[in-house]
Amino acid sequence: MKKVYLFAAMAMTAATLKAQSNVNLDTYIGAQMATEDLNGTARYVGMGGAMDALGAEISTMSTNPAGIGLFRSNQVSASFGLVSQEGGKAFQDGSKTNASFDQIGVVFSTRTGQQSFVNFGFNFHKHRNFNHVLSVVGEAINGSSQNRQTTIKGIRGDLDTRWGESQVDNLYMESGMISDKDGNVYTIDASDYQFNRAQTGYVGEYDFNLSGNVNDRFYWGLTVGIKNMRYYSYTEYSENLLSSTEGLNYVGMRDDHKVTGTGFDVKAGIIFRPIEDSPFRIGASVATPTWYRLTTDNRTGIYDVYDIVREVSSTADFRFNTPWKFGVNAGHTIGNNIALGIGYEYADYTTLDMRAVTSYGYDIDGYSYSNSSSDGVMKRLTQETLKGVSTVKVGVEYKPDPNVSLRAGYNYVSPMYKESGVRDQTLSSPGTYMASTTDYTNWHDTNRFTVGLGFVFNKFKLDFAYQYSMRNGDFYPYMNGTSAEFITYGAGQSVKLVNECKAARVKDNRHQVLCSLTYSF
Repeated sequence: MKKVYLFAAMAMTAATLKAQSNVNLDTYIGAQMATEDLNGTARYVGMGGAMDALGAEISTMSTNPAGIGLFRSNQVSASFGLVSQEGGKAFQDGSKTNASFDQIGVVFSTRTGQQSFVNFGFNFHKHRNFNHVLSVVGEAINGSSQNRQTTIKGIRGDLDTRWGESQVDNLYMESGMISDKDGNVYTIDASDYQFNRAQTGYVGEYDFNLSGNVNDRFYWGLTVGIKNMRYYSYTEYSENLLSSTEGLNYVGMRDDHKVTGTGFDVKAGIIFRPIEDSPFRIGASVATPTWYRLTTDNRTGIYDVYDIVREVSSTADFRFNTPWKFGVNAGHTIGNNIALGIGYEYADYTTLDMRAVTSYGYDIDGYSYSNSSSDGVMKRLTQETLKGVSTVKVGVEYKPDPNVSLRAGYNYVSPMYKESGVRDQTLSSPGTYMASTTDYTNWHDTNRFTVGLGFVFNKFKLDFAYQYSMRNGDFYPYMNGTSAEFITYGAGQSVKLVNECKAARVKDNRHQVLCSLTYSF
C-alpha cells in the first residue's frame, strides 16, 4: 500500500512540472560549458598552444588575434583527428573513441607597405568537446540516499518556495515523506548506488578576424567569434534500498538533458617587437564574455525494477555569460630552426552569470527581443564554489631540416572548483529547483602534454600532433551533509535524519591524435 502512496504522490506532483518554465543552468553545468579544450591545428596543439606571440598560426585567431597579423601570404588549413577517453566504457550514445573534425580556416594577406600588411581571416574550430562517459558505483554511508535527500529537504521546508519542487524531488518523492495510518514517518535507506552518464556534443566557434602588421614591429588584431552550443547528456541513476516497502527495493532515475543555442564574443590583441634587430616579441590579449542565448530541454523519469513509473519534461530559454579572459605571452626564434613560446591566461569563473528570461517582446521594427535578470542566489553559490583559473602554455619547435619540424609542449590549467564546493540544492533558485539531476564533480587541475611532427611539400604542409590530457575529480551523487530533525507523530520522539556521501575519485584522461593539411598561396 505504501508503494501505491509513493507513486500516487509522484504522479500528482509531476503533473505541475510542465507549468514551470523559468529554467536555467546551475553553477556546475554552467562551468562545464564555459571551459575550453586545447584544440586547433596540429602545429598549435603540438606546441601546447604556446604560439600567441609567435603568430603566423591560424589558431591564434581565438587566443591572441594579433598573431594573424604576422601572416605574409594567403593560407588555408583543415584539421581532423581522433579523441579517446582512457579507462571509460561505452554507455548509450557515449563511446570511448570518437572521430572529430576540429578546424578549418583561411587567411588572406594584403601588403600595404614595404613591411606592412592588413590581413583578413576566418576560422572554425571545436572550442569544446563534450564527449565523455562516466560510471560510478558507490556505497551508501549509513543508508544515505537520494530519496532521503528529498525527505530532509521537505522536513526543512526547502521545498516550500515560489519555484516549487525540482524534477528530482517530484519524481522521487521519497518514501520517507509517506505516512502510514498512524502518521509515522518511514525512511527507505539504501545500501549502494549506481551512476552512468553519456555526454556528447560540442561548442563550435566561428571566428572572423581583421589584423595588421606595422613595419614588422607592431601587430594588432580583432576577432569577432560566434559560438554554437550543442550539449547532450543522458544519465541513469539507481539505488538499492534496504528497508523495502511493499516490494519497493530498487528505485532509479533516467534523465535526458539537452542545451542548444548560440553566443558571441569579441577578442583583441597586440604583439610588439621591443628590440628592432631581435625577433623576440611580447603580446597581450583580452576576450569579452561569451553572451549566450540558450534553450534547455529535459525529459526525466523515475522507474522501479519493472519499468518507468512516471516521466515529466520541461523546456525554457535562458541567458548565460562566461567570464572575461586576459592573456600575456612571449615568443622568440633562434636562427631559422628553433622557435620558443610561452603564454599565460587568466579567467575569473566566480563571475559566471546564469540569467533567467523575464519577458519577451517586439520592437517598433517588428524584431523580437527578450529581457533577462541575473539569478542572484545562484551567483552567490558560484562565488562560493568556483575560483579564478590560470592557464600556462609552454612550447618549442625544432627544425633539423627546413622541411621537417619537431614540436613539444605543456599546457597547465589550475583547478576551477574549490575543494569545499557543493551543488547546493536547498537554494531558492530556478537553477536548483528545476534541476533534473543531483550529482556534481569537483575537478582538480588539468595537465596536458603534447608532441608534434610537421613536413613541408612545396606549398603544402602536413602536420601531426598527439595530446595526452589528464585530470582527477571528486564525484558526489548528491549534496553531502544535509540534515533535519522532526518529531514522530505516534511516539512523539525527536528524530534526526542525516544524509552523507563520500567522494568517489574519478578521472578524465584523454588521448588525442590530430592531423592538419595546410596550403599557402
